[in-house]
Amino acid sequence: MVVLTLVGSLFACNDFLDREPLSQVTPEAYLTEESQLAAYDNELYNDILPSHSNWSFGTFGDDKNTDNMANKTYDNKFAPGQWKVQQTQDGDWKFTNIYSCNYFFDQVLPKWRANSLSGSKVNIDHYIGEMYTLRAYEYFKKLQLFGDFPIIKTVIVDQMTPLVDASKRSPRNEVARFILSDLDSAIVLLKETAPDGNKNRINKATAQLIKSRVALYEGTFLKYFKGTAFVPQGEGWPGKTKEYTANYQYPSGNIDAEIEYFLTQAMDASKAVADNYALTNNTGALQQSATDVANPYYDMYSSVDLSGAAYSEVLLWREYNKGLGMVNNVPVNAQSGNYGIGLTRGMVDGFLMANGLPIYAAGSGYKGDDYIADVRDSRDGRLWLFLKEPGQKNVLIESTEGDHATLVEPIPDITAASVEKTYSTGYTIRKGASFDQAQCGNGGGSIGSITFRATEAYLNYVEACYEKNGALDNSAITYWKAIRTRAKVNDDFTVTIAATNMAEEAKNDWGAYSAGQLIDPTLYNIRRERRCELMAEALRFMDLQRWRAMDQMITTPYHVEGFKIWGPMKQWYLDANVSLAFGSSLSTATVSDPALSSYLRPYEISSKSLVFDGYRWNMAHYLQPIAAQNFLITSSDGNASSSPIYQNPGWPMTANSGPVN
Repeated sequence: MVVLTLVGSLFACNDFLDREPLSQVTPEAYLTEESQLAAYDNELYNDILPSHSNWSFGTFGDDKNTDNMANKTYDNKFAPGQWKVQQTQDGDWKFTNIYSCNYFFDQVLPKWRANSLSGSKVNIDHYIGEMYTLRAYEYFKKLQLFGDFPIIKTVIVDQMTPLVDASKRSPRNEVARFILSDLDSAIVLLKETAPDGNKNRINKATAQLIKSRVALYEGTFLKYFKGTAFVPQGEGWPGKTKEYTANYQYPSGNIDAEIEYFLTQAMDASKAVADNYALTNNTGALQQSATDVANPYYDMYSSVDLSGAAYSEVLLWREYNKGLGMVNNVPVNAQSGNYGIGLTRGMVDGFLMANGLPIYAAGSGYKGDDYIADVRDSRDGRLWLFLKEPGQKNVLIESTEGDHATLVEPIPDITAASVEKTYSTGYTIRKGASFDQAQCGNGGGSIGSITFRATEAYLNYVEACYEKNGALDNSAITYWKAIRTRAKVNDDFTVTIAATNMAEEAKNDWGAYSAGQLIDPTLYNIRRERRCELMAEALRFMDLQRWRAMDQMITTPYHVEGFKIWGPMKQWYLDANVSLAFGSSLSTATVSDPALSSYLRPYEISSKSLVFDGYRWNMAHYLQPIAAQNFLITSSDGNASSSPIYQNPGWPMTANSGPVN
């Protein structure tokens, strides 16, 4: 039947619409009391919020395929012509989680307003606030993927007309406003300390942080894509082709006022968090003995329990439990090659020296990159702490359980046969690396996964303040100094700004650009701070996207590089009888040719690589294409052009086709 096809394809629910979500009981018997609301929320935590997964590097690996991190295989986004419109959408243009949130609201809000829910009113309010936060976060994921998106607030009746009508896309800024509205509702309802008391559930500050992220994202996206097809009423905006959006007007009056609105919201929300949450202490030392004093900043990324006061900036984290079979393999992979995902040379070079100078500046004291030990010497404390170096102890607490542990950090295995075991760039990090060998057993460990931490609020405020006002206020200065002090870097950021050469920074940092143009040194160093503090925390592509930081690769390819293999470090492999075979036409090549660069280029080992000549970009790639099937099943006559859904800029409506420009 047509209606069932529409439900299965457009909303991707299949039989989901025909049963009660997350429960087999009837609505009359469910979602009527406090514990049921909490349990329903719990299921959506797993489906919506990011966390570590088994047999991976967890969230620490999610910055792969950017200028920060690289694995052994390239991303089609950077090989124009290879990314194409799908026939059906596999997981993205789907509404399953949104439906589940809306089902909750349809069932719970009438009872809440009638005061007929049983249990603690404060806790009931809190769990409703959690659901507003979860729906907001799910919508934010859609905003990043597609921009303009349907806003659906209730469960839609299983009939053709209302389902097709619900598929109409709302302008992206309206989607962002809807997200902020949900978060405002959440902030009113949520407790400052969640009922569990262990930071495993969303609290008020979590919603405030997400609000600051969303508002900063949208404010900067509108700013850097102003006038283009990617924003409402920009040149070529596809929403102009549909009657329901053709005459759209910004609620603030114009795009500039809309940008200011979002940046103001970002400042207000981030300040509410930053003023109330202190940064976790960094001792500046890497523990190398069980008797050494622990470093809370390091342990924050590898502890089993993040609920304590020592981890003051952690707002929300996910707990794992080996006894219950809830595990992740992050510690195993953090003690070896990071599951085949390494830091790029650009990421490593972007860190300052401890004195606050860029590595290329006169008097910086940079020792060079002939050896990893030299790279770490006198650097920003975050790089010194988290960049692994051969010979370091990975295990300080021995256990027979840890049969997958790597006791001492080896020379980077850049030629491993297994992709997951390869040190893809030669540079790997310690985030997630527990010193407890028991966390490296077969089947996984149980270190916690940070979902949100308050430091991001500090960074969000600094950036929003500068983007909005063109200058830093006292709060922004205070927050920036606090982050640098904790990082063991000279807190006088004006020293860094004065020594910054944008031509040098542009070589290895996409964030040096917006819309193909170099940005000013102050804004660049704000972005640098964010890059370094949030290294391997799954926010890099979001930032690059909203900054419009990849236009320059439309005409100028970018070569992803790792460590300096063709220098003294090559002797490590010669001494170990490891073959460093190179030659682009050589089928057995294991490393890139020194004629290309002294630095390892993981995507240029074979000439068969479609990015052998470097990463390139296409403007259409800033947003995902909508699958062809979605246009056909919502059309009135079987022609995609009659669908109320419009395609994203640069993408065709036909399957297996690349961007049209």
